[in-house]
Amino acid sequence: MNSPWRPILETAGAVCGPDSNEIDHFGDAAAESAAARDATVVVPLLHLGVIGIEGDDAKSFLHNQLTSDINHLGEAGAQHSAWCTAKGRMLASFLVWRQGEGYCLAMAAELVSDLAKRFRMYILRAKAGVTDLSGTTLLIGLSGPKAAEALRAAGLPQPEGVLGVAAGGEARVLHLDADRFVVAVPEPQAAAVWAALAAIARAAGTSAWRWLDVRAGLPLVTGATREEFVPQMADFEKIGGVSFHKGCYPGQEVVARTQYLGKVKRHLYRVSCAAPLVAGGDLHSPDNPDQASGKIVLAAPSPDGGYEALAVVQSNFSSNLRLGSLEGIPVEAVAVNS
Repeated sequence: MNSPWRPILETAGAVCGPDSNEIDHFGDAAAESAAARDATVVVPLLHLGVIGIEGDDAKSFLHNQLTSDINHLGEAGAQHSAWCTAKGRMLASFLVWRQGEGYCLAMAAELVSDLAKRFRMYILRAKAGVTDLSGTTLLIGLSGPKAAEALRAAGLPQPEGVLGVAAGGEARVLHLDADRFVVAVPEPQAAAVWAALAAIARAAGTSAWRWLDVRAGLPLVTGATREEFVPQMADFEKIGGVSFHKGCYPGQEVVARTQYLGKVKRHLYRVSCAAPLVAGGDLHSPDNPDQASGKIVLAAPSPDGGYEALAVVQSNFSSNLRLGSLEGIPVEAVAVNS
């Protein structure tokens, strides 16, 4: 667990392993999952980390590396984005926003150290610096019908529109989707902001937020899935994560060719199963016995029982899937963007 969070969250009843980037629960995982579905929850987003890119060339550097149009990212907005290999496979996916004269990139926490090193290798002579902000910029998720009330109670503004960003001092509030928000708060303010939000919303563990991401169709590249997908396989362009009107970036030729030739045979599906689903797990189809027909991207227990996940699935075989092997438990699949 990120050290600045430990005393705050342990006092609030958080249960997790000593080295975990996830909160198991705040006392009742099942009730917290139900609250994510029916009420308002506040979740420490320990499974996400933050990299900061600053300097005179920060904008041009990121614009030339990421899949989104960083040149058109203003202070009042955020973007989904990705960094790809030369073969167009996603190394990581991000939520990007402006912070002062620089940029913040939220991503899977397990990827932060490696990604920071890779960014530094690519900077060369650019006037830009790379900083791991995971211990100083803490992320809190807020979701539900009382989210706006909770923001007001914490003295935080509510941004306008999906992917809008509002500043409350050094804190930033990002409107993720519907009534769901991410609060990026400096570590010294974290305890007060958490207490104010938790007075309105129910504290919940990481799996509750992950389930909300599944329901929203928002994929996250993790260590289990890095370099597995071209962005279009995860429907990343459909959430604004890819610009087809910008210049070169790593993998751009592959991504553009995939788009314009219409060769994407795999897409993002929301899947459900009675057995546990885990990111990186394979899905198989008797109709395609020679290879896996899908891979799980993001998974969580469902408040209605069983498990739900986002998976990249070969569309021709989406109606007949099994978990882990051809003899595995049946998996139901519905396209996220039909």
